Amino acid sequence: MLAKLDSIEALRSWRDVVVDAARLQNGAGGCPLGSLSSELSDDHPWARDALAAGFTAWSDAIRAGLADMVDSGALRPETDATTLSLALLAALQGGLVLAQVQHTTDALEAALDAVIAHVRTHAGQPA
Repeated sequence: MLAKLDSIEALRSWRDVVVDAARLQNGAGGCPLGSLSSELSDDHPWARDALAAGFTAWSDAIRAGLADMVDSGALRPETDATTLSLALLAALQGGLVLAQVQHTTDALEAALDAVIAHVRTHAGQPA
């Protein structure tokens, strides 16, 4: 779904899929990439590099979708797709950690909704 984040509606659909998946597991499991990061990144530089590359690829995919939205006019030209993609990824990861600990998707939903609402404030006129 990350390859098709080219509209606010696509962001909302992606959010719904992520939340539904977490809800089905009652928050258990969190994010495999995030879990590995907390286990390995401090003591294993090779693992940290691989995990960082995974997060970078994820952020790049989100950024590409947001950049497509800028190119189409759905977001204003001055929109910083890089910063917004990092915020969205951070909201996802933090929300998944809290879902895992609290066994509820409330924080995940709140975090993703807040960032998507912020993305929406950058809305432009479609070309």
